[in-house]
Amino acid sequence: MSKLNLSILSLHDFRLLALTRIFTHMALNCQAVIVGWQIYSLTKSELLLGLTGLVEAVPAIICAFFSGHVVDTSSPQKVYAITMAVLTLNTLALMLAGGGWISMDDHTLIITIFCGIFISGIARSFIMPAAFTLLPQTVDRDQYSAASAWLNTAFQFAVIVGPALAGLVYGFAGAGGAWIFPAAFMALSFLCSINFKNLRPYEKPEKRESAIYSIVSGWRFIFQNRIILAIMSVDMFAVLFGGAVAMLPAYADQVLHVGPEGLGILRSATALGAIFTALYFSVFPMKVFSLNRLLIMVTGFAVSMIGFGLSTSFVLSVFFLALGGAFDSVGVIIRGTLKQMLTPDNMRGRVSSVNSMFVISSNEIGAFESGVAAHALGLVPSVVFGGVMSLLVVIATALLTPNIRKITIDENTQTGAK
Repeated sequence: MSKLNLSILSLHDFRLLALTRIFTHMALNCQAVIVGWQIYSLTKSELLLGLTGLVEAVPAIICAFFSGHVVDTSSPQKVYAITMAVLTLNTLALMLAGGGWISMDDHTLIITIFCGIFISGIARSFIMPAAFTLLPQTVDRDQYSAASAWLNTAFQFAVIVGPALAGLVYGFAGAGGAWIFPAAFMALSFLCSINFKNLRPYEKPEKRESAIYSIVSGWRFIFQNRIILAIMSVDMFAVLFGGAVAMLPAYADQVLHVGPEGLGILRSATALGAIFTALYFSVFPMKVFSLNRLLIMVTGFAVSMIGFGLSTSFVLSVFFLALGGAFDSVGVIIRGTLKQMLTPDNMRGRVSSVNSMFVISSNEIGAFESGVAAHALGLVPSVVFGGVMSLLVVIATALLTPNIRKITIDENTQTGAK
C-alpha cells in the first residue's frame, strides 16, 4: 500500500501540482499574517480585521458563479497559470505598498491593502475549480484518496511555514523584509503552473452550452447529489462559526501578549496538528468514507475551538489549535476524496466552483462574522460562541440526514453515485 502511494510523488505533473499548492499557500499565509498585523497595528479594530475576509469573499463568490464554467469549457491548466500570474502581480504590488517601497500615509496604505485583498478574491475564485479539475489529469482514480492526502500535507506544510516565517521576519526585519517572502513564493508558484507536461485527457461537456445553462447544470447536479450537498453544507456552516483565525492578531495582542512572532506560531499551530494526520493518510489512505465520519471530525474541531477560546496560556492555545487542525485535516481528506469520486469529469470545474463559494463563505465571511461577534460580544466570548454554534451545526446535520449519514463509499464506487 505505501509503495503505491509513495509512487505518486514520482509523477512529474502531480509533483508540480503539489509544489504549486505549497508555494501558493505559503505566499497567501505569509500575506495573511502581514496584512492582519498591519491592519490591526494601524487601526486596533477587530471589525476591520473581520472586514478583510468580507472584502475577499464578495468578489470571490460573485466570480465563482462563472469560474467553473470557464474551467470546464477551456483549458484548466491555462486558467490555473493565468490565475497564478495575476496573484503574483498583485502580491508584488502589495509588497511595494505594504513594505514601504512606495511612500504613502496610513490611510492610503489601508485602502491599498484592501484593494489588493479584493483582487486576490477574484483570482482565488478560479484556483479551486482549476486545481480540482487538474488533479484527475495527474493521477489514477484509485489514487484519489492518497493524492488528496498528499495535497493536504502540502497545504498544511505551507500553513505551518508561511505564517511562522512571516511573523518572525516581521518581528525582526519589519514589513519591508516580511513582504519579500510572499512575493517570492507566488512567483515560484507561477513558474510551476506553466510547466505541466503530461496531463491526461479529461471529458469536456459534449456540446458547447450557454454560460447560464452550464452554471445552472452545476448547481442542479450538487442539489441532486445529497452526499456532496451535505458535506459542503456542514463544512461551510461549521467553519463559518467555528473558525478563529481572523481574530488571532487580536488574541496575540490582547489575550496572550506575544506580538507578531507569537502570531506567526499561532497561525502555524493548526497546520502543525494537521500535517501529522495528513502525512499518515498520505501513505496509508482511508478506503471507506461516510458523512458520519465527517461529523465526528467536525465535532472534534468545534470542541478544540472552544478550548482555544477559553485558554489564556500561549502553550495551551497552541495545543488546542493543533488539535483542531488534526481533526480538520481528516475532514479535509474525507470531503476532498468524496467530491472527486462522486463528480464526473465534465462537471468538475462547476462543482468545484460552487464548492469554492461554500469554502469562501465559511472562511472569509466567517472572518467577518468573527469580527462582528468580537465587536459585539467581546473577543473571548465570540470564539466560544462560534465553537458552540459549530456543535449545533453537527447536531442539526445529524438530525436532518438520517438516511445518508451511514452510507459508506469506497474507492470502487462509480463516479456520480448519489
